[in-house]
Amino acid sequence: MKSKIISMVDRLKDKEDLKLESLFGSEPIRDDGFSRKVVSRVRRRIWIQRLSLPIAFIVGGAIAVKPLSQLVVAVSKLRAFIPQDIKSNIDNIPFENLPPVSSILIAAFLVIAFLLAGKLLQE
Repeated sequence: MKSKIISMVDRLKDKEDLKLESLFGSEPIRDDGFSRKVVSRVRRRIWIQRLSLPIAFIVGGAIAVKPLSQLVVAVSKLRAFIPQDIKSNIDNIPFENLPPVSSILIAAFLVIAFLLAGKLLQE
């Protein structure tokens, strides 16, 4: 079923409209696989970008395992040098005088928000 309504745009066409209509109505230009090659290269680059960061994390983690284990061993050896009276005083700290954790978190978020706002205003 074809509409019987005739639009004024269809009736009033200038030279540019007719040229565009003829250009878009013609057959597509053969590119001998150029478009396919471009699309495949773009997809390949996207996959390389997606995989490069996780692979870098894995390689960096593999490299950091040995120094991290050495750090853990060194910290455990340093713990033996802490005097016993300091260890026992840690248990006697009055935690009830400290503000609640929610207040500390709200204050930390406000500080971060002010720092970010200052950075945005600076730029």
